[in-house]
Parts: sequence; C-alpha cells; structure tokens
Amino acid sequence: MSAQADGLEPATTVEQTITRVHHDEWARVVAGLARRFGDLDVAEEATAEAFAAAAERWPREGVPANPGGWLATTAARKAIDRLRRESQRDAKHQAARIVYDDTPPEPTGPVEDDRLRLIFTCCHPALAMEARVALTLRLLGGLTVGEIARAFLVPETTMARRITRAKAKIKGARIPYRVPSADDIRERLAGVLAVVYLVFNEGYLASEGVDPVRVDLTDEAIRLGRLLRTLLPDDGEVAGLLALMLLTDARRSARVSRTGELVTLDEQDRGAWDRTLIAEGAALLRERIRAVAAGGDPPGRYQLQAAINSVHTDAPSARDTDWSTIVALYGRLTLLDPSPIVRLNRAVAVAEIDGPGVGLAEVDRLAGTLDGYHALHAVRADLLRRLGRSGESRAAYNRAIGLAGNPAEQAYLTRRRDQLAG
Repeated sequence: MSAQADGLEPATTVEQTITRVHHDEWARVVAGLARRFGDLDVAEEATAEAFAAAAERWPREGVPANPGGWLATTAARKAIDRLRRESQRDAKHQAARIVYDDTPPEPTGPVEDDRLRLIFTCCHPALAMEARVALTLRLLGGLTVGEIARAFLVPETTMARRITRAKAKIKGARIPYRVPSADDIRERLAGVLAVVYLVFNEGYLASEGVDPVRVDLTDEAIRLGRLLRTLLPDDGEVAGLLALMLLTDARRSARVSRTGELVTLDEQDRGAWDRTLIAEGAALLRERIRAVAAGGDPPGRYQLQAAINSVHTDAPSARDTDWSTIVALYGRLTLLDPSPIVRLNRAVAVAEIDGPGVGLAEVDRLAGTLDGYHALHAVRADLLRRLGRSGESRAAYNRAIGLAGNPAEQAYLTRRRDQLAG
C-alpha cells in the first residue's frame, strides 16, 4: 500500500520537509542542547542522530504535527542516552538527570535565545578565525564536516581536527556559553559579523579552486545574517551586514560569463540582477536611515558599505553611477576603517571623478602595503591602460594574474591584458 493511500505524504515530499526542517531547526536544537548539557559534542551528535531518526521514521510514520518539537525531544533523549553510556561517573549522571529539572535556565545575556548564545560561543575571540568559521558553519549552519572542508579546500580530516580542537579549547578554557553583557555586546558582536562576512566573501569570490562562486557559502552567510537580524532586530550593523550581502548577492547571476570569465560591475547586464533581493536590501537601508535621523547611532562600516552598493544598484547604467556620493561614503568609511583596502576602493571611485591620473597617484601610495594583493595590481593595470601606458599596464596585469586565485578573475585579467595595444 502506498504512503498516500495510508494518508501519509509521498516520500519525496517528506524528504523536502526534512530538508526544510533541517534548515529551520538545526541551530535551534543544537543551541538548546548546548545550553542544557553544556557540551558541544553532545549537542551536535545528538541533533544529528535525531535528524537521522527523522529520515528513517517520518517516511514510514508521517511528519509529526510539530517537527521542531519532535526533533528537540528526540535529540534530548539521544543526548541523555549517550551520557549514560559514556560514563558512570557522578558528574555524567548529574548531567543525564537534567531531564528531570524543570527550573528555567539562569539569565545569560540581554537576549534570551539559545541560538544567540551559541553564535557568541562559536565566534569567541579566544578562537582562531578559521576555527570560528568552521564551528559556526557546523553548529549553526548544520553543514557536514565534508561540506565545510570542500568549501575551504582542505582535507576532511584537517577540518575535523580543526573543529575538534576548537571544541576542546572552548571546554578547556571554560569559555562561557552565554551572550555577552549589554555593556560589551557591541564589541563582541563585531567579531560575529566578521565571521559571517568572511563566509560570504569566500563564497562570492572564491580565493582558490575551480569554482569562481560558491553558492552554498553565500547562501549560508545570508541565512546566518537573517538569523542575527531576527535575534538582534534593533542593531544597525546587523541590518547593515544583511543589506550589504543581499545587495551584493543580487548581482550574482550577472557576475560570471558563460565562458567562465568575471564580468565587472560596469559591464554587467543589470536586467539580470535580482530585484527582489535589491528591494529587501534597500528596505533595510531605509530603515537604518530613519533610525539615524531619529537620533540613533551613526552608521557603522557595514551600513556604509551597503549604502555604497545601493548607489550602484540604483543606477540604471554604469555611466549613470553617482560617483560623488560613493566617494563621500568612502570618505566616511575611511574614518571608521582606514584600512588600505578601503582606501584602494576609494581611489577607484576618485578616478571616476578626477581622472585616472589622480586615482593612480592614490593607488601608488598603497603599493608598498598591498603589493601581495592582486586587486591593487588589477586597479593599477586598468588606470595605466586608461592613461595609455600600455607597457606598464601589461606588467601590472601580469602581476595581478599571478596573484589571483579565482579562475574567473584570471580569465578576465588575461583578456584585458591581451587587448592592450602594442
């Protein structure tokens, strides 16, 4: 007898439901177990076992009315069973008896959500950045170790060790599973946002490998950004980062040609941009503008970067871009983040207003600091080309090609070099 005849959903529908529930509930279940049992290994493995049980039982028994509740209950039972099996020590028995403790958890921060506590644990400044990224993708994103390893082009065993060491450090250093106090949440939140943006950037323009864009990473970063927005709806920089990622990702389909070559912003088909994502990002920016006008905190670096991207997406064509506004926004961003890369991006905008010679002078002041950064040489090559200095431009293109790890960028730079006169 078929599943439909029994009143059950067809297997394909159940599989789709499990995929959706995994997307929606993984972080919530892991975070709840982490708070309850104080052990990230137990939380992660019990959650994985619960989803495996769902994959086995739901096609046969039907999807429960409350899938998230079913998974949380099943995962908790799996965790208790594991703790009881692992050891007969009193401490383990005490942990296993938590199931009978109905008292509410102690307040642990200004926002009472287990997922937010888990984010701040995964992104604790005591951990190396690569460990923060790996833990965030594993425990909050639910990506497998193999998926994370492939995304960052390392062997699965290497990534497994990285995650294991990070968990051991959390346990050994007694890193608390809590949201920082209201007084220091902004400082710590900056590190969380940096992790999410690093994941996005690695997906949007992969630094190495054969795939120029890794959609799994950009999608996961945006999902994490939405989660942070849900948890911290009044934080300007959370909204700014989400807007920035949405406005940038909206151009994804126009960024690589059919031949696998990077398509720069001025050459992209703007009709291929995702207007739904652009509208969502623009709405977030308008909200922040109203908040600042009402006396809120001034915009931070992610809000300013989102505003710069908004100027680009508002322009019907590249020649209609409001470069003066972009230069002004970069000027404000430089006050917050005077890094060489921000100054390089500002120089590109300055060149559009004051000419390639002025832009090149600004770029050359950064040459010593950014000599190993391929984008510096790519910008120099283009400005030298516009000045008619083909020999110097060719040398700069060669340097940029040698440093670029992304195949789409390499293809684009090679074509531009080969188009030079002489």
